[in-house]
Amino acid sequence: MSDLLDRDTAQTYASWFRALADPTRVQIVAYLARHDRPMSVGEIVAAVGLAQSTVSQHLKILTEVRFVLVDPVGTARLYRINDACVGCFPSAADVVMGRPAPQPKGAC
Repeated sequence: MSDLLDRDTAQTYASWFRALADPTRVQIVAYLARHDRPMSVGEIVAAVGLAQSTVSQHLKILTEVRFVLVDPVGTARLYRINDACVGCFPSAADVVMGRPAPQPKGAC
């Protein structure tokens, strides 16, 4: 058994850590996870207290790594947490300490 995390998994985890390297994005993920329902950008803007363009940019980054999913509804877009992806996000301590890291599944 190799002590080295395989490259594909390491790249996936690195993209997740980069996506969460901003406190606003962490707040958005936590907010969506705690409310567990699709939300409009306006609802997220009201919660975070930043400009819509800023929140939209953060949501774009979070959707690229699939922490957040987008549901088009008419002309609107609703954002929701991707439970499958967030559920397999490893803690940095687990990876660093050599504990088994969850393997990305499905939509991750």
